[in-house]
Amino acid sequence: MDWRDAENAYDGPEIGETTLGRLFEESAARNRDRPAQRYKGGVYDRSLTDDVIAAATPGRFRALSYGEMRDIVRKLAAGFRDLGIDSGDRIAIFAHTRMEWAQCDFAALAAGAVVTTVYPESSNEQLRYLLSDSGADIVIAENEQLLEAVFAVEADLDLETLVSIDTLETVEREDVLTLADVYRRGEETFEKASYERWLDEPGLDELASLIYTSGTTGQPKGVELTHWNFRSNVNGIRRRFRPRDGDGVPGIDEKTQTVSYLPLAHVFERTAGHFLQFACGACVAYAEAPDTLQEDFGLVQPTAATSVPRVYEKIYDTIREQASESSIKQRIFEWATDVGVAHKQAVDPGLFLSAKQTLADRLVFSTVREALGGEIELLISGGGSLSADLCLLYHAMGLPIYEGYGLTETAPVVTVNPPEATNIGTIGPAISNVELRIDEAVATHDAFADDPGVVGELLVSGPNVSPGYWNDPVATDEAFEEDDSGRWFRTGDIVHRRPDGYLEFRERVKQLLVLSTGKNVAPGPIEDAFAASEVVDQAMVVGDDEKFVGALLVPNTDHITAWADREGVDLPDDPEARCDHEQVRAYVASEVEAVNEDLERHETIKRFELIPQEFTEENEMLTPTMKKKRRVIQDVFADRIDRLYEREESLLSPTS
Repeated sequence: MDWRDAENAYDGPEIGETTLGRLFEESAARNRDRPAQRYKGGVYDRSLTDDVIAAATPGRFRALSYGEMRDIVRKLAAGFRDLGIDSGDRIAIFAHTRMEWAQCDFAALAAGAVVTTVYPESSNEQLRYLLSDSGADIVIAENEQLLEAVFAVEADLDLETLVSIDTLETVEREDVLTLADVYRRGEETFEKASYERWLDEPGLDELASLIYTSGTTGQPKGVELTHWNFRSNVNGIRRRFRPRDGDGVPGIDEKTQTVSYLPLAHVFERTAGHFLQFACGACVAYAEAPDTLQEDFGLVQPTAATSVPRVYEKIYDTIREQASESSIKQRIFEWATDVGVAHKQAVDPGLFLSAKQTLADRLVFSTVREALGGEIELLISGGGSLSADLCLLYHAMGLPIYEGYGLTETAPVVTVNPPEATNIGTIGPAISNVELRIDEAVATHDAFADDPGVVGELLVSGPNVSPGYWNDPVATDEAFEEDDSGRWFRTGDIVHRRPDGYLEFRERVKQLLVLSTGKNVAPGPIEDAFAASEVVDQAMVVGDDEKFVGALLVPNTDHITAWADREGVDLPDDPEARCDHEQVRAYVASEVEAVNEDLERHETIKRFELIPQEFTEENEMLTPTMKKKRRVIQDVFADRIDRLYEREESLLSPTS
């Protein structure tokens, strides 16, 4: 049977037309004694402990079964109801990704509430806006630090209750409870019949969550997502990653072990790393922090993980740095990756190349896999464009990444590569319950002249498509349209649809650069070309209204230092002075020239500036899902961009 036919025909018990609360209840009943969550000891001062959640040994992970998790969810739901929450009321979760986030989410949904999500890194101004615009009734904050942030803005809000996930040491207010307090209330008031009624009280088309766009431009918009938006998307993803019958093709099922570390406040992790996993009976472990991923992967030994391109880039950088501890190790690593890529791309690798692949695997790739726990079967990438070269390297190492595409407004998954028919460099075909349309009128210019097939703005229709934006009918009318064929969301993304139905992401419509020569340039693919670079850590292409393409480049500090030591180059200690160092600039220039070799003439980087500051979430140059905030970066480095275009030379040169 063709994989598409098998996908359409799959109808396992995880497929359904239920509320999200019912989704969890049904899975918990099927998997009652299986592990649902794993949590690390010594990280949090949890208020929900002792007889409810036993403390884990510091530095080790402990499991909670589906039966135990279900009991917590039920009692918390009853506790929220006892606090006055009714169907349609809003509960905001203001915390990092952790076990209690997931429990509170299912409990709030089971109680009939609408969950609005808030990134813990939000400024006070952002926090005020998100809580005010959503009309939050209760805020579940992670700890006293985040409670203090709520206190700073609560005069402008109409909050009824505040809840702290962790214990309280200094806060003493009657309207501030701990999660343990909510649980005890629920323990006293829980009635099975009432709970069952709450689960099915919301209609499938009623609101389940408000998720605010990350705000790369302008004020975040509250995306309305219903129970059916999420549930139908779980159905579609499940069919694509359905269990296979021992044919060696990876899937997601009750044996899956995954590590959750992306923000649950974002729709990608919420659906793919949370709703999907629990629907399938998988076990979700919660990483201590993004900086402890290697340790946590080693302890958990996951079989699957979801992540964004920037994390895969960071993991690869770490792997490569460890391989560069000596010149011999580095040469072996480079040889192995060359062999792995050649083997992966070969239609018929033959005995000699296969033998070299076996040796490369034994010398290098097996060690890399072991560093990530040794059990990885599949990795899913979303939330941004992944470099095809980097994706190929991961596949070559036996760590297959299946790239997909989605948006908050589509709950989120629209396309993803199927495990048995992956096309590296694409974002896959649409999942089975989603329809696509391409508006070719949006991309008639020269930036995509060489693309065969259909190129244009992607429009999406399906049960996963949001009803619209909260309190913003104007934005809703602009982004959504209806005709005889249905209701369509205009994504604002330009894609290339190949004859086989697979899509290739090209660029955001709003991010296309229009040079003063009239040429159009998509910056994303140029920036992605640096993803596997050991010299350049991050890149942002500029050039709107200018004669040529320029770039802001963040050098890989560790690699530059090691290179200077090998070459006997005396580097200054000051990071800015390093970026202006003549030999450093010349070294980076050779990397830029290598990237330019694969670009059209009008796309090539003619001049660049080295900048000493990494784009991060902390300095507000990245969103919480690690997308570049281009306007912020342009404002911060306006003087550097001005320097790029001070002179009219068109030759490649770092500016001085």
